[in-house]
Amino acid sequence: MAGRPPDDAAGGTMGEFVRLEVSDGVGTIRLDRPKMNALDAQMQREIIEACGEADRRDDVSAVVVYGGERAFAAGADIKEMAAMSYQDISRHAHLLQAFTRSLAALGKPTVSAITGFALGGGCEVALATDVRFAADNAKLGQPEILLGIIPGAGGTQRLARLVGPAKAKDLIYTGRFIDAHEALAIGLVDQLHPADEVYLKAVEWAAQFVGGPALALRAAKSAVDRGLEVDLQTGLEIERSEFAALWATDDQSAGMDSFIENGPGKATFTGS
Repeated sequence: MAGRPPDDAAGGTMGEFVRLEVSDGVGTIRLDRPKMNALDAQMQREIIEACGEADRRDDVSAVVVYGGERAFAAGADIKEMAAMSYQDISRHAHLLQAFTRSLAALGKPTVSAITGFALGGGCEVALATDVRFAADNAKLGQPEILLGIIPGAGGTQRLARLVGPAKAKDLIYTGRFIDAHEALAIGLVDQLHPADEVYLKAVEWAAQFVGGPALALRAAKSAVDRGLEVDLQTGLEIERSEFAALWATDDQSAGMDSFIENGPGKATFTGS
């Protein structure tokens, strides 16, 4: 059926609730904890494992994060968290940030394919990918304030960096859900598609990087992400270092030789 990962996906990480499916160079990190992909501690650990494998595998050029046709992820497992003491949550908060950090640190292009709800921790998962494609009927938000808490898996930081502090504060202070069209208007998502097409559109975006210069893509992601965390001059030094380091790669030679001989866009890269 349209919008689902292929049945013939190559083997990958197969957790109980999270699996990495690989097909034609694109990895799909599939969230699958019925009914709404509530992100409990086990699921968070399985996301870390799937991200690690996707980062290591040479046959994965880019990654789609997908929660299925019903929901991307409706948030953290509130029943699990409600039973925790202050001491428990102090330890668990490290895992909360670790699983989204693992996704943000994945050194390959990443895209969320958002269907249904992406709320709380689910929205924070989406924030940790490079770009976000949403179904035109999706709902997004950071409703933690309605529970007397705040986002804890990166929402206060990544959302503000993405849409600006005023819009982020509005969403976090009110806890309101926004529809996909408002999410697009404020820059929370990058593309809207019909619900039955959003996964396929995300795979199409990811597939353009198959056979690409993997080390240059990793360097570009590192330079942008690390640069956002520092002042401009330090960011420029990060860029300079990443730029110069690519002269130690075969892909740089192949790309420039091909450009000189055949013009742009015709190089064959090996990822080395």
